[in-house]
Amino acid sequence: VQLQASGGGLVQAGGSLRLPCAASGLTFGNCVMGWFRQAPGKEREFVAAISWSGLNTYYADSVKGRFAISRDNAKNTVYLSMNSLKPEDTANYYCAADRWATVQSMAKPGNKNDYWGQGTKVTVSS
Repeated sequence: VQLQASGGGLVQAGGSLRLPCAASGLTFGNCVMGWFRQAPGKEREFVAAISWSGLNTYYADSVKGRFAISRDNAKNTVYLSMNSLKPEDTANYYCAADRWATVQSMAKPGNKNDYWGQGTKVTVSS
């Protein structure tokens, strides 16, 4: 199984980025997909999750209204669109897949997802 996140980079505060995560080696359409992030010196935290159908989404309060998660099951890809970026959004962003989670359970601390991708670094300058 591979989850390949990309699209990170350096952006000014107020700017936007879109992170894709391409999945292979799993039945993508059966998985809840999520995005997490880890800032330097901090623990990894939940950002957003989307159900297999794309009809249900769930967001951390810190990104609600600014970030949007979406998926294209035909392309085995999940996206995180980030708008109105703030310096505190600076982190490595990881995508994850889980066959048994719900969008809410993925947000719970200590949730162990089936698969993780490598991170893509997002830096927001002030």
